[in-house]
Amino acid sequence: MRTELAVIGAGPAGLAASLAAAARGIRVALVDAATQTGGQFYRQPAAGLAAGRPEALHHRWRTWERLRDGLAARSVRVLTDHHVWCVERTSGGFTVHALLGPEQEEPAEVHARAVLLATGGYEHVLPFPGWNLPGVVTAGGAQAMLKGGLVVPGRRAVVAGTGPLLLPVAAGLAAAGVEVAALVESTGAARLARHGPALAGKLPEGAAYAARLLRHRVPVLARHTVVRAHGDDRLTGVTVAALDTAGRVRPGTERRLACDTLAVGHGMLPHTDLAEGLGCRLDGLAVAVDTEQRTDVPGVWAAGESTGIGGAALALAEGHIAGCSAAASLRGTAPTPAPAALTSRTRHRSSAAALDAAYAPPAHWPEQVTDDTLVCRCEEVTAGAVRDALALGAGDERTVKLLTRAGMGWCQGRMCAVAVAGLAGRPPTPSRRPFARPVPLGVLARQHTQEEPS
Repeated sequence: MRTELAVIGAGPAGLAASLAAAARGIRVALVDAATQTGGQFYRQPAAGLAAGRPEALHHRWRTWERLRDGLAARSVRVLTDHHVWCVERTSGGFTVHALLGPEQEEPAEVHARAVLLATGGYEHVLPFPGWNLPGVVTAGGAQAMLKGGLVVPGRRAVVAGTGPLLLPVAAGLAAAGVEVAALVESTGAARLARHGPALAGKLPEGAAYAARLLRHRVPVLARHTVVRAHGDDRLTGVTVAALDTAGRVRPGTERRLACDTLAVGHGMLPHTDLAEGLGCRLDGLAVAVDTEQRTDVPGVWAAGESTGIGGAALALAEGHIAGCSAAASLRGTAPTPAPAALTSRTRHRSSAAALDAAYAPPAHWPEQVTDDTLVCRCEEVTAGAVRDALALGAGDERTVKLLTRAGMGWCQGRMCAVAVAGLAGRPPTPSRRPFARPVPLGVLARQHTQEEPS
């Protein structure tokens, strides 16, 4: 199909961008891999589950209703079940290449004059002994099960790691009837207090979650971390320990908590595969944009978590600004974003930077990773194998990959690359993957055949 603007990602940023551009007369195609719009933040249960009160699982439900109703009122072409694996620059603009449906075998293309990337983020997970046991899930995974499937991962859970996502996950599980044995947060109150002024706007939300945890009698273990997960065929418990001010485990503080579920996460990382494929410049691990959310590639905008993790409110503001800018560029006019969106972006970027600094993972987490701990689960590469590669002279993730196959599996390093960098004592680097997801060889072959001159 052909359109003026292709928006990739139907979470808060993509929805706001689509509505802003459509309101200015632009033909928009909104492309997303899920079966429904909303992204992770506004994930909805399937209609067949007949959820009586889906709003009980969500924060800012009225905002979602406004977005949903606005999308229905606008002439936005919504293309769900489209798994985008590449965006290609062409003479007339861009071609968005996708795979259709759950099987992801049939190709589809969207031809657009401009592209807006709202590809979101994915969870930052660090390895520890036992993290590959059945019963250990990511914090976002537990939330997705609850929001999308109306199911819980177990009866007694520990929620652990660091970051603001842990609060709604623990509160949501407790409200759903799960006994939450503890919320284990590696950040302490002192670090949060140092960023108090920038986080002032987040206090009401945090206080509301704290009240819910108190009501369900959920213990909060601040400045603690999970040292090990226990079990044979599945998770039976975890050992947690206190951290000192340097982020090291304090000897003698270990305690064991019985549980059948561990929901663990250490924040989020930006999804930049499509942007990197287009040649967009990165700022660290995020897509670099200007004040109008334009990338340095003409005709490409980016908004939301792909430009830096900041939460739904920031994504909404950035999406609106990006949609207005893209529409103005396509029409040859000046962009007219709502002043409230500009103010919101400034405010939430400030709080996002403070949250990022306050909720950094423990500095010495690699010291707790034993040599027999799997780091790359796809290729079954242990921490010991990674350390052996480092001892041989490997100095980055790419060289470790060549020596151990870490990062060569199905996820292409999305789960393990940050951990490998941490074991090497280096900051993570951009991945530079050629495709955003695995593609059947038959699809690539047909693509090549179509491009052959007649």
